[in-house]
Amino acid sequence: MERKVAREFRHKVELLIENEAEKDYLFDVLRMYHQSMDLPVLVGDLKLVINEPKRLPLFDAIRPLIPLKHQVEYDLLTPKRSRKLKEVRLDRTHHDGLGLSVRGGLEFGSGLYISQMVKDGQADNVGLQVGDEIVRINGYSISSCIHEEVISLIKTKKIVSLKVRHVGMIPVKSSSVEPLKWQFVDQFVSETGEKKSSIAGLASIGGKEIKEKKVFLSLVGTKGMGISISSGPTQKPGIYISNVKPGSLSAEVGLQVGDQIVEVNGVDFTNADHKEAVRVLKSSRSLTITVLTGAGRELFMTDEERLAVEARRELDRQELMQQKRVALETNKIIKEQQEKEKQRKMEISQKAAEEEERYKKEMEKIEAAETKHSREWEEDWGAKDRPKSPSSPRTRKSSSPAAPESKAAKAKSSPDEACSLTEEDEEEDRDEQGFQKYEEDFDPYSMFSSDQIDGRDVRVLRIKKTGQLDLALEGGADSPLGKLVISSVYEGGAADKHGGVVPGDELMAVNGKNLIDATLTEGQNSLARAWNSGGDWIDVVIAVSPPKEYEDEVPKSASVSPTVNRTVFEGSATLYRHGYLLQP
Repeated sequence: MERKVAREFRHKVELLIENEAEKDYLFDVLRMYHQSMDLPVLVGDLKLVINEPKRLPLFDAIRPLIPLKHQVEYDLLTPKRSRKLKEVRLDRTHHDGLGLSVRGGLEFGSGLYISQMVKDGQADNVGLQVGDEIVRINGYSISSCIHEEVISLIKTKKIVSLKVRHVGMIPVKSSSVEPLKWQFVDQFVSETGEKKSSIAGLASIGGKEIKEKKVFLSLVGTKGMGISISSGPTQKPGIYISNVKPGSLSAEVGLQVGDQIVEVNGVDFTNADHKEAVRVLKSSRSLTITVLTGAGRELFMTDEERLAVEARRELDRQELMQQKRVALETNKIIKEQQEKEKQRKMEISQKAAEEEERYKKEMEKIEAAETKHSREWEEDWGAKDRPKSPSSPRTRKSSSPAAPESKAAKAKSSPDEACSLTEEDEEEDRDEQGFQKYEEDFDPYSMFSSDQIDGRDVRVLRIKKTGQLDLALEGGADSPLGKLVISSVYEGGAADKHGGVVPGDELMAVNGKNLIDATLTEGQNSLARAWNSGGDWIDVVIAVSPPKEYEDEVPKSASVSPTVNRTVFEGSATLYRHGYLLQP
């Protein structure tokens, strides 16, 4: 809010004041006011730069910059103006006349303004004021009329209709060759509580306070007042004390050169001429005099005094300029510091944004990789859990150290002997190995050709669907291995609990589907579908790996993906599983 008010004020200053020195002066006096909080001095200083009607809006623009506790006093000290037009009617044939004087006109470069009022006259009674601008007379605009034309227009009708608006200033120009100046009405006349034309309250000229003072003089037994009076010039009318005799009665009561006499014994001196003023002052031996202290001091200065005032003003101006330079330098330093701080914050914000973006991208990559891995795992195995770490290289399960030798001996027997295992052996084998035998009449040649299975130990496993299957494949018909091979059996999974499959076994079929010519993806998908389909068991046909290192089957020049986790089956004795050992 404060920044908005300051911006609007600066905009009005740029719009209404063209002189850069006057702009600087205006800002300087505002800065000095905020240091001293002396409101009358501020208003007096402002009037030196707000010195024509078009600049009067600056008073309203400055008001929000004044502390709230001073704003009422500020309103009383600053001139009142009105944008609204007021219409009044005056009788030109009235015995006291219109009761006003006007000045201005086109030849003076100004409008027509009321400069004097007759106390309790016709114009005073209808509410006209000194400082009112006459806009229309009898319905006609006078903006392009010279002074004489305005006077002639007033004389054309018995009833004069005036439209006015209050400005609070009057033009001061004795001839067309002089520059136009403006003076505030309250430097000469203001309304008292009794509606008498006098200067009541406070005014300010150049920052010096002007006070109304009332003194009482009794001239009985004296030689006189001991003062001289003079009439003021056209631009500053009035009766002023031009000399005070030292030791006189006037000097004793504090009258000084330059005081303006505004009233004597109830007689208004603001519009009185010199002769009338002298007559009133000599008419009584007891005088009550109201003066404005120092209101016309500059009219009676000697050349030395004028030079001293000018020198003092120059010193004040230099001091203001110095304060301005210091303020500008301080503002410059502050702005540089603010700019550096702003730049630092921007860099920190940019780095934080970049780090956030990098972190976001990394997280997206990780999430994408995890999603892909989970999707592939579910497609392969139908599992939602993350894969467990593969078990350490293991051999097929045995119940005792002697079991491998017993099973190995049976595996070396003929097929007829293998098929003639007693029911007791089968039951023992089921209990010890934890897998379900396939149907007794399984014939591998019904699923595979002789070329595919001759000389290989083809077996069928029935694995119960409990938990996850948890085994991994590698290879495929299109790989260097040329077949689907079980690369890992994960600990705790259904395959591990069954115990009938180990790394290195070839996967040949799942639930009756031939996988001899299947790729790795096809084999994984087939296993996943079989595991996730109905039923409590899955039927897997494998070719038992020979009792040798699994790596021996991989061609030396073959390039196998390093990401595949394979477990090598090394030199374990062949473990019997239900099926046929086929001879070439």
